[in-house]
Amino acid sequence: MTRVAMSALIAACAGLLAASPAASMDRKTGEEKLAEMLEGRVAGEPENCIRTFGNGNLTVIDKTALVYKRGDTIWVNRTRFPETLDDNDYLVIKKYGTTGQLCRLDNVTTRDRGGNFFSGVIFLEDFVPYRKPAGAEG
Repeated sequence: MTRVAMSALIAACAGLLAASPAASMDRKTGEEKLAEMLEGRVAGEPENCIRTFGNGNLTVIDKTALVYKRGDTIWVNRTRFPETLDDNDYLVIKKYGTTGQLCRLDNVTTRDRGGNFFSGVIFLEDFVPYRKPAGAEG
């Protein structure tokens, strides 16, 4: 490799390294995303099961929680090991109770979106409802 080509390669690598911290600073953490979703809401009493209508409203927040939105309520399940949650995976849920509910004891596994291979097991905790206080707008 010529001296000019080597210098160009080093400069390109240095540019990539310098750009990385700025790019990572723009990405919000899971906790920041969850805080935005719950802004202005108050936590209610945790429950073992929640009524669900399909899984379309179930969202994985990377390394933070599972979130289910139904009407004006946002249900948050922090799971036993939230650091294993990956928003690049999809959930496979085997329900053991009533079909219209998602419960703490249901079997939840994850699969990788890219290769469709098994990637983990999710251990659910209680579901905490977050609602806007009475009289709050929006």
